[in-house]
Amino acid sequence: MGKLVSTVFVTLDGVYQAPGGPQEDTRGGFTHGGWSFTFGDEDFGRFVAEVFGRAGAFLLGRRTYDIFAGYWPKVTEASHPIASPLNALPKYVVSATLQAPEWSGTTVISGDLAKEVRALKERTDGELQVHGSGALVRSLIDLRLLDTLHLLTFPVVLGTGHRLFPDGTVPTRFRHTGGRVTAAGISLQTYDLTGDPEYGSYELPEDA
Repeated sequence: MGKLVSTVFVTLDGVYQAPGGPQEDTRGGFTHGGWSFTFGDEDFGRFVAEVFGRAGAFLLGRRTYDIFAGYWPKVTEASHPIASPLNALPKYVVSATLQAPEWSGTTVISGDLAKEVRALKERTDGELQVHGSGALVRSLIDLRLLDTLHLLTFPVVLGTGHRLFPDGTVPTRFRHTGGRVTAAGISLQTYDLTGDPEYGSYELPEDA
């Protein structure tokens, strides 16, 4: 059974929208697209290549799928650490409207998300990976289907944009399993989902 693993780029204030380019996602008049680009050093590239090297299949939200499908099929270098697995491995896109995907190896998921994803995990050798797809990641966390989250936090604050964990997100506890900081200042941290938060208090006992 494969693990469901998510990799998400966020700013210090939690924005995940359009890290890769100015026109990637302009919803809400977002004008900060491409905010991750200048931090992309060798440490960052090595980490991303390591992640893609463990992929067995990909699960993507519709918006991220459209962005990827418009770019990665054009990168045909057989040894490319990202394009090669993306183009060769099975891809599953969650959508109620996509009818005939043109990217080879794509299957559309439009039924019960929990049921479909559990089945995908069962038959995937290697990791079932989610990249970007913030709304989908939240749904997978809420359903307690996500196993591991790679959270890549970039040293920039934008003040606007879609956030990975907005108000209303289901309270969730994670266990930190590893991480490092790149030379450019990206915090690469890995967490396993463990369930509901636990609570306590620092208040002194009344008879202290």
